[in-house]
Amino acid sequence: MATDAGTAIPRFPAGFLWGVSTSAHQIEGAAEVREPSVWDVFTAGPGRVKDGSTAAVACDHYHRYPEDVALLAGLGVDAYRFSVSWPRVNSPGGLDFYDRLVDELCAAGVRPVPTLFHWDLPASLDWLERDTAARFADYVSVVAARLGDRVGKWITLNEPAEHTLLGHAIGAHAPGSRLLFDALPVAHHQLLAHGLAVRALRAAGATDVGIANSHGPTWPASGKPADVEAAGFYDLLLNRLFAEPVILGAYPDGMGDLMPGNVQEDLAVIAEPVDFYGVNYYAPSLVGAPGGGDGEYGGLALPAELPFSLREIEGRPVTDFGWPVVPEGLTELLTGFRDRYGDRLPPVVVTENGCSYDGIDDQDRIAYLDAHIRALHTAVEAGVDVRGYFVWSLMDNFEWAEGYARRFGLVHVDYATLERTPKSSYHWFRELLRAQR
Repeated sequence: MATDAGTAIPRFPAGFLWGVSTSAHQIEGAAEVREPSVWDVFTAGPGRVKDGSTAAVACDHYHRYPEDVALLAGLGVDAYRFSVSWPRVNSPGGLDFYDRLVDELCAAGVRPVPTLFHWDLPASLDWLERDTAARFADYVSVVAARLGDRVGKWITLNEPAEHTLLGHAIGAHAPGSRLLFDALPVAHHQLLAHGLAVRALRAAGATDVGIANSHGPTWPASGKPADVEAAGFYDLLLNRLFAEPVILGAYPDGMGDLMPGNVQEDLAVIAEPVDFYGVNYYAPSLVGAPGGGDGEYGGLALPAELPFSLREIEGRPVTDFGWPVVPEGLTELLTGFRDRYGDRLPPVVVTENGCSYDGIDDQDRIAYLDAHIRALHTAVEAGVDVRGYFVWSLMDNFEWAEGYARRFGLVHVDYATLERTPKSSYHWFRELLRAQR
């Protein structure tokens, strides 16, 4: 595959898994035939979503999944990472939908890769309660019993860091709680749910199980001690707190003392061996002492009480979301994980990487993906065991608190007609995949 510079993207190792990702709440719609999630409750409140929208219809994937699977087949991906909606599975006939979807994917020659929790917790449950972790394991067992004969690769949770911090600490996402550091039990219970889910999947015969955590390099705003200290704490909170219990079986820097329950017993569950470690990468963070930043995280307001501030990374192009484009940050992240965790780091799969740009002739997205895939190959050349790469996302969708204002898809969705139109990036990625085979 040639780029504008005329150079081919290097070939990845044989067996490398190429895919795209979505999530249930963002694309499925059909909210009337499932029980409510915390996101349904959240978006019903005034002012919580920037354009006032909800995901009640979204992309109507629930009814249009054959068309969407045909897009996947036309794209030529090896695998499709989607999420299973716990509220839908709890509803009559809900699991039948995923049965049909998995059958359709298998018939199209696309490997189904379900994520079992992508933020849409049933509205009747609360991650502050330890019992939610056990309830999650029960739900996972039900899904695995139904789909496990056709699903080989499973992901337990998506981005527990964001669900904890944005949803429970600062209230910008569902369920909208502003608990600050009192949200730490949410982190622990999600990690415990992950470990219990791994056990449930193993009991069902699964042999390829992982988690999808969001990570990015943390850069101090300066060499001043206050900035370095603030950056170290941010790195602890966003990266190490969610990686090390899974990879090392321990919380970093005394954080376990702040967690509920018998933490050592729980860590033995959380650290159940996984077959791969999923990494969602978007950008590094430039972090300094409190009071010096723009008061935002990913376009969302941050409370002034936090012991750090986020600064703008200057001199870089930005996406329509305002996120800096730093492809070499992916190389830095992966080689840094390899250096930090050594042989304890499982094989890595990049489970999300993508960008928000408007337009169907989306040359900026092509440039973004080209640069990030090259950066990923650099990490592979440096000895990081990377087994796969998934673009976020197959199609434009409901972008959480941003509503429908941000378009991450390889496929354009007209939200008035729900017509799908492959973008230039779809065709570019299809040609890349052909060249990799």
